[in-house]
Amino acid sequence: MHNIKDIRSNFDNFKNIIKSRNISVDLDQIIDLDQKNRKLIQEKETLEQEKKSISKKQDKSLFAKSKEISEKILSINKEQSLIKHKLDDVLSSIPNLPLTDVPIGIDENFNKEISKSGTIKEFNFNPKSHYELGENLKMLDFNLATKTTGSRFVFVNDKLALLERAIANFMLDTHTQVNNYKEISPPLMANTEAMFGTGQLPKFEEDQFEIKIDEKSGRKFLIPTAEVILTNIVRDKILNIKDFPLRFVASTPCFRKEAGSYGKDTKGMIRQHQFYKVELVSIVENNKCNEELERMTSCATMILDKLKLPYRKIVLSTGDMGFSAEKTYDIEVWLPSEKKYREISSCSSCGTFQARRMKARYKNKNNEIEFVGTLNGSGLAVGRTLIAILENYQNSDGSISIPDALKPYMNNLEKISNN
Repeated sequence: MHNIKDIRSNFDNFKNIIKSRNISVDLDQIIDLDQKNRKLIQEKETLEQEKKSISKKQDKSLFAKSKEISEKILSINKEQSLIKHKLDDVLSSIPNLPLTDVPIGIDENFNKEISKSGTIKEFNFNPKSHYELGENLKMLDFNLATKTTGSRFVFVNDKLALLERAIANFMLDTHTQVNNYKEISPPLMANTEAMFGTGQLPKFEEDQFEIKIDEKSGRKFLIPTAEVILTNIVRDKILNIKDFPLRFVASTPCFRKEAGSYGKDTKGMIRQHQFYKVELVSIVENNKCNEELERMTSCATMILDKLKLPYRKIVLSTGDMGFSAEKTYDIEVWLPSEKKYREISSCSSCGTFQARRMKARYKNKNNEIEFVGTLNGSGLAVGRTLIAILENYQNSDGSISIPDALKPYMNNLEKISNN
């Protein structure tokens, strides 16, 4: 969330940068609301001083005047509260400002490739899609999921269910034992404060699955990503700089309506309402976000390196970044059936944007209070990693070879087949 003081003091700069996010922002409304809010605060303070002065005189003849001032203060308080609420609503709907090295553009076509890694396998047969492979093995069942639940769900069965679990465990072990993340098993529901803190609410409410517990409970949502819960661990806290960096990892199911994606990736497991993801979250000093983003992205690509899956790293343009991000790297894995790279991880620095919304702070070396820096990334999306393994490790007979890194998690199974 943006600080109105920063907007006010650097208005032209803010105006120019926010244009690059490819959104429409009524900056005149913001300035107007800010001016009204400050004017009402000044009026209230003047009246409070006057009332205080009358009180000191202890003159009964001024009692009626004091009462009149109190009523005016009450009226101004109500008006100022409404104006402030409206101003906060507008500010909370404005995305984060991009860093200066982020490519400017309106959509994904302006993203820039940073690097490519791994070797794309040459098949001596026509590679099948993950859903063809899974259905032929009788280990992916989309029809049954549609019957029991609805579209964009799947039953993962038998050895593919074991492979899915192996992938998640391998990722967790790598991130905890090699990359020094602390494993968390968090709640799978979040309240409105948590969802607001990381930026899912209010702007993206239509993408969330809301859960009604009872009439007395506040609103609850199934988590769209473990980022929500893990980042909010530091909400309303003042941390000690000695505790940094804080690095958390969790493997959880995630739930998204994909409201803006109807018609996209309707076949297979690419875009589902329920999916598993290993999520990385870092809480750092706000001047350490850049280096932590590079580290986090390397932790995510390490998984693909160990699995020997070809991928590329891209930096997202200003028009393609997420709402809370100031800079984002996407990692895209190669899918032979599509002959293109598809997203498998997104690693973002949010600077102090989420911290302001969460009131997450720390005492710096000078004992001054500052907002923390927050980062999040997929380390990786489990379902999409399963897809990538199915397609890149497929054999001509429809069987799937097991990557060496996963064999210890698969009872040393060499391949998955119908036999």
